[in-house]
Amino acid sequence: MSNKFIAVELFSGGGGLAVGLRNAKFSVAAAVELAPHAAATFAANHKGVRVFQQDVRTVGGKSLKKVAGGKIDLLAACPPCQGFSSLTSKYAREDERNDLVLEVGRLAAEMKPAAIMMENVPGLAHRGKKLLDQLVRKLKSIGYIVNWDVLQVADFGVPQLRRRFVLLAGLGFEIKLPKPTHARVPIGKLKPYRTVRDAIGHLDGAITFTEAKDRGGAARFNWHVVRTLSPENVIRLKLAKPGAQGQELPEHVRPSCHQNGYKGFSNVYGRLSWDQPSATITAGCTTLSKGRFGHPKEQRTISLREAALLQTFPANYKFDTEHMERACEIVGNALPCLFAEVIARQCRLAIAKQTKSAPRQKPRARVSRAKAGKALAERIGAAGRTSKTNRPAKKRAR
Repeated sequence: MSNKFIAVELFSGGGGLAVGLRNAKFSVAAAVELAPHAAATFAANHKGVRVFQQDVRTVGGKSLKKVAGGKIDLLAACPPCQGFSSLTSKYAREDERNDLVLEVGRLAAEMKPAAIMMENVPGLAHRGKKLLDQLVRKLKSIGYIVNWDVLQVADFGVPQLRRRFVLLAGLGFEIKLPKPTHARVPIGKLKPYRTVRDAIGHLDGAITFTEAKDRGGAARFNWHVVRTLSPENVIRLKLAKPGAQGQELPEHVRPSCHQNGYKGFSNVYGRLSWDQPSATITAGCTTLSKGRFGHPKEQRTISLREAALLQTFPANYKFDTEHMERACEIVGNALPCLFAEVIARQCRLAIAKQTKSAPRQKPRARVSRAKAGKALAERIGAAGRTSKTNRPAKKRAR
């Protein structure tokens, strides 16, 4: 039997989760991802993994289990979260992708992996509570013990403030959520939060995406590229203080829609601070109007590569697209690799403990053919002698 821990991914994105799984000593056998640029990026960085570029609703558990060799230790899933996100909470319409959360339960029932890990935005526990309850009931009905909570990724060494919903389930056994290793104010064995400086302090001199295209493409510059700022945003960035909210800018330089007592998004048109974790990295990570994505010192936003490092992607991770927008989506939608590793390791340890404690049948002793034949002959001979002994005596004729 193989000693490898085998994982299958759903909604795999560009492979950030797979980096964490690999670092936690899982071998990823298959991944399901619909978006072409994300699927191509996954394949470019994770050779040997079978990528199903299709809607997860069209994938059967039998197909995934076959690719995995018939045994799946971990089913890892990151369903689309936009419908539950606080960024979309002001919109009343339902996102048609919300029901995809239930596909985790369907495929779990079809494949029966030893463990399940699923992540999403915190809103799943509130806006998506009906779907979450339905999923948990499904998992419990087929034998899983379920734990879930909302965790802060900065508490586990990620240089970014980002709260994530995490669900862990073991088939007949419990998988406990991990305990924090870092804190804003460390006490005891806890380490201080990792900062923007820790992650990107060694980088400088990004070029614009337009210039990179003219000089061979963004990949040639390891995606250390930024968007061209408008004249208005140049002024705003000059006035922005590191770590401050956009609302602290003088009102006359803010967009007109952000004036006169604006109460909306406050985390825009701002700069990151060197000595704090970054704001949450999103698909708008290189756009000043979509978050606090200004560089702590330079007159630019953070680059795509810097955003990836704040998401704890490897420094040489490839992005298989020619489009800035698609690359930003891959980075911003990813589960931070280090956080994925922490959660996956928690699963692996629980699986290993369960496997070790499971009762084992004693193997039957092997008997050579010669010995087996001799034993059979002896039994036949014994049976013959017994039958003669027990045969009634013949009566003598008188």
